[in-house]
Amino acid sequence: MEKKTALYDAHLRAKGKMVPFAGYLLPVSYEAGIAAEHMAVRTAAGLFDVSHMGEVLLSGSDAFANLQNLLTNNFSGMADGQIRYSPMCNTEGGTVDDLLVYRKDKNLYEIVLNAANREKDIAWIQKQLKGHFALTDISESTSQIAIQGPRSAEILAALADSPLSVKHYTFTENIGVAGARCLVSRTGYTGEDGFELYMENQSAPLVWDTLTAAGRNAGLLPCGLGARDTLRLEAAMPLYGHELDEDITPLEAGLGRFVRMDKDAFIGKEALLSAGIPRRGRIGLEILDRGIARAGDKVILDGREIGYVTSGTMAPYLGKAIAMALIESGGAADGDELGVDCRGRMLRARVTALPFYKAAKK
Repeated sequence: MEKKTALYDAHLRAKGKMVPFAGYLLPVSYEAGIAAEHMAVRTAAGLFDVSHMGEVLLSGSDAFANLQNLLTNNFSGMADGQIRYSPMCNTEGGTVDDLLVYRKDKNLYEIVLNAANREKDIAWIQKQLKGHFALTDISESTSQIAIQGPRSAEILAALADSPLSVKHYTFTENIGVAGARCLVSRTGYTGEDGFELYMENQSAPLVWDTLTAAGRNAGLLPCGLGARDTLRLEAAMPLYGHELDEDITPLEAGLGRFVRMDKDAFIGKEALLSAGIPRRGRIGLEILDRGIARAGDKVILDGREIGYVTSGTMAPYLGKAIAMALIESGGAADGDELGVDCRGRMLRARVTALPFYKAAKK
C-alpha cells in the first residue's frame, strides 16, 4: 500500500491528480496541467512536494573516509554548508544511485537518496561502511519542499527569517519559514535557480500553504511529477532508471566530471579503469518528425541499431520533441541525422548538444 506524504491533503485541496510513485501517492499534475506548471517554473516559480526522497545521516570520525570510498566524487576540501553531487558505483562500475551530500561538519553528512532506491541504497551503504560511524535513516520524519524558478528567491526571502544561501550547492540550517525551522539549500532538479527546504513532517503543511499564498501574485503554481520530469529533461539532468542504472556507468552517462580518478580509491574505480574508453555515451536528440520518442525506442543509423532512447518528451518551453539516448561511442556527432524506431514508426532525429535548455545567468 502506498504511503502518503504530510502534504497529501494539501494536494487534494489543490485538485492534484494523485498517482503511485516510488511507494507514495503523489500528484502527477494539478488543474493547470503539466505544460502550464512547466512554464511557471521557467518564467516565475513552481512548488513541488519531494518528501518521497530519502535522507540519511552519516556521522562519526570515519564518515569522511567512508564517503571517499563509497562515492566517485572527491569530498576533500569541502566546507561546512557545502553540497556535492556524486554517483555511487557498484564493484563493476555500474551506478547504484546518484546522490547529494550535505556537509554539516567534518564528522556529520546528510545524504539525499533517490526515492525508489532508498532501501537498496541504505543496505548497500551499510554493507560498505568501516571504522567508527553511525548511519541514521531520517526519511520517515523528514518532509522536503522545492521552490524553483527565477522568482523563487524573492518569494522565499520575503518569508525567511535569515538570509538565504547566495551560491548554488550551498545550504543554511535553522532558517525560520512559517514558524518551521528548515534546512534550506540552493539546489533543484529543474535547470532553474531554486531552493529545497527540509523540515519536520508536522511543519510541512503550513510551509506549503504559506509559500503558495506568498507566490500567487508572482505566478507561482503547485507542480507535480509530470512537470518535474519535463523540466529535468529539458535541462538534460539524468533520472535513475533511465540515464543511470546498475549496468550504466557514470562515464557512459556523461558524468565524468563527477568521477574523480585522481582519488586513491573508490568502489568501482578498478572496473572503470579496466573498461577503458566508455563503449557507450549519452546524447541529445531533437525529433524532426511529428511524434514523441519514448524510453526503450531503438536508435537507428544506416539501418543498424546503435542504441536506445532513455527519456523522451514534448518540451513545453522549447516547443519541440526531445529525447536523450545511449548509443555506441562515436556512433554519431552533433548535427547528424538518425532514426528512432517509435513503436514501428521511424522518426527522423538530429543529434544535438546537451543540455537542451540552460537558464540565463543573472
